[in-house]
Amino acid sequence: MARWEPGTRDRLREAALELFASRGFEETTAAEIAAAAGVTERTFFRNFSDKREVLFASQDEYAARFLGGIAAAPAGASPLELMSAGLDAGSGFFTDELRPHSRKRQAVIDAHPALQERELLKGRRLASALGQALRERGIPEPAATLTAETGATVFHVAFQQWIAPGETRSIAEIARGLLGELGALHTS
Repeated sequence: MARWEPGTRDRLREAALELFASRGFEETTAAEIAAAAGVTERTFFRNFSDKREVLFASQDEYAARFLGGIAAAPAGASPLELMSAGLDAGSGFFTDELRPHSRKRQAVIDAHPALQERELLKGRRLASALGQALRERGIPEPAATLTAETGATVFHVAFQQWIAPGETRSIAEIARGLLGELGALHTS
């Protein structure tokens, strides 16, 4: 087995996802993931604390994009404008090339209650971070929390639509449409 090659972390992610999808999450071991990626089990554990982390390791990366969008929004932006900027920036993580991977990943998560729980926790952490970013931009309570929770919900619904079979729109386009629908609900 190779000591080190570029892309080890990505190879481990892809190998794990393939094994989880074909054999099941519970039935797949870290050693099997490592072997499928052509590395040692020790290398697996240098990259991921456990096999669940393979599915959730990119959380900080995409959350940082949302937060960066809020931070970069123009001064004087309303809470929903800030959230829209965050959603647009965060959506950039979810490229069309990532869609098949995301569909497969979500199918694995949907098949296991413990992974569903972890996915919900990930959503809660995103909402909390969004709320903090809004407060840092001067949005008072309860507006900051309401906007953050709304943004996290819009993202969740947009993601579910984005991975739906046959969907071709970008996640940003879907999120903008959902924000428009939300605004229409407010004026109805």
